[in-house]
Amino acid sequence: MASVKLTVNGRKVSREVPDNTLLSEFLREELRLTGTHVGCDTSQCGACVVHLNGKAVKSCTTLAAATSGGAVTTIEGLANGGLHPMQQAFNDNHGLQCGFCTPGMIMTGVDMVNRYRAEGRELTEQAIRHELEGNICRCTGYHNIVRSIQDAASRM
Repeated sequence: MASVKLTVNGRKVSREVPDNTLLSEFLREELRLTGTHVGCDTSQCGACVVHLNGKAVKSCTTLAAATSGGAVTTIEGLANGGLHPMQQAFNDNHGLQCGFCTPGMIMTGVDMVNRYRAEGRELTEQAIRHELEGNICRCTGYHNIVRSIQDAASRM
C-alpha cells in the first residue's frame, strides 16, 4: 500500500491505495472526480490529461504514489466560480461533440497557452495542431477545437 497525499483542486486529500494505483483511478474511484476520462490506458488518446504542479500529464500512466506531495488540477477544478476561458471558448466555438475527449483537450489547451505565453512564443494554428498530436477526437475533425484554443488564448 502507498500513502498518497496531494492537493486536488485546492483541497488536501490523503488516502492509502495499492502501489500500482494510477492517478486516473485515484481521481475517479477514490475522489469521485469523474471528469477525467480514461479512453486507452496507454497515453495515446489524451482524455485523461490533468495538471500536476501546473503541467499537463496523462493520468492513465502516472502512478498516484509518484504524485504524492504535489498539486493536481482536474477539469472540475479548472473553473473558479464560472467557466474557465478555455471552457467558454470550447462552448462558444463548438469545440466538442460527444464530449468524451473534451476534458483532456481543455486541460491540454490551457497548458499549451500557458507554456507558449511563458516562453514568449506565438501560438499559431500549426503549433496548436502539433501540440494536439497526443489527443484524439473521433467526432470533430479538430477544426473547432483549434479555433477554440485560439479564441481562449486571447481570453486568458
